[in-house]
Amino acid sequence: MSGRGELPTPEGILLRRWRPPDAPAVLRAFSSPEMARQAGRPVTTTAEALEWIAESEGERAAGRAYGWAVVREGVPLGHVAVSAVNRVHGTGWVSYWTVEEARGRGVALGGVRALARWAFDDLGLHRLELGHRTNNPASCAVAVRAGFAPEGIERQKLRYGDLRYDVARHARLATDDVNDG
Repeated sequence: MSGRGELPTPEGILLRRWRPPDAPAVLRAFSSPEMARQAGRPVTTTAEALEWIAESEGERAAGRAYGWAVVREGVPLGHVAVSAVNRVHGTGWVSYWTVEEARGRGVALGGVRALARWAFDDLGLHRLELGHRTNNPASCAVAVRAGFAPEGIERQKLRYGDLRYDVARHARLATDDVNDG
């Protein structure tokens, strides 16, 4: 398994491990109401951002999840991860987010493409899955452009507050013929 700490991409972005000096970028990301409601727990202080970074590194050390900062010109603009790694079945769950000012600039797409290549080549996974709310066409576009084929709808899978959301499921296989360079 690779110990590489950085993954350059053809899109001119870099995937690298999160570091404590990135706490302000994590805080900025989770200050958005949309991100805050999707977080598993509040990330509203520097201490909470540092905990989030430490948990990400702890998951990596345990081999359960691998999170990466998506960086352009030295600034973290997003996050990509493969989690729920199942070595028996060779599967993982992909997630991604970007800060608002990075949306529509190829940050998520470049990050997801690089993450998929890494998960297939370095982790040896065979199938990567992801899901997004059906009312999030931008996330759907990233998934499709990164080579994740739509597989169906999971009805009312997510709940934020009192609202439930349908989720569109996508997957990409290591054997898929995908031009993601």
